[in-house]
Amino acid sequence: MKVPSSMREELGAWNDGSGIDLEAWVGCEGSFSLAVGYTSVFWPTFVIFEDYILREGFDLEALRGFEESLSGNKRGVETVMNHLHLLDIHHLGCEDLTADKAEMLGETLTSIYKAKLAYDFPDRPCRVDFHQPEEAEDLEEFEISFFQLKH
Repeated sequence: MKVPSSMREELGAWNDGSGIDLEAWVGCEGSFSLAVGYTSVFWPTFVIFEDYILREGFDLEALRGFEESLSGNKRGVETVMNHLHLLDIHHLGCEDLTADKAEMLGETLTSIYKAKLAYDFPDRPCRVDFHQPEEAEDLEEFEISFFQLKH
């Protein structure tokens, strides 16, 4: 697996400088609680509500507000309701996101969401988009989202 360049030094310092790969590093640094928590990001539960596909636990008041502000544009509503800023995965006190990590994470999540949506809703094809900002340092702008093609 490709290792973001911003992590190479950290991984290389393990084992008296012999290094460690990502999977072994996760085994040393991670926890089962985090692994369980990450399932909500990496294999989320999607639901059909009215004519939308949304993440489970969506905010109905927000949905109605977006329907009103977007004049009923279902594609726009679905896109905004389903967007995820990568920075928000660890929004409290985690400052190690870099552009190369965001790129790898965004590409991986895009592939996962495409597979998950096709698996859950084979009769409702979706488009999953990964937005990368022009300025790589603009980390809050790395985001993924999706909408149904019929919208």
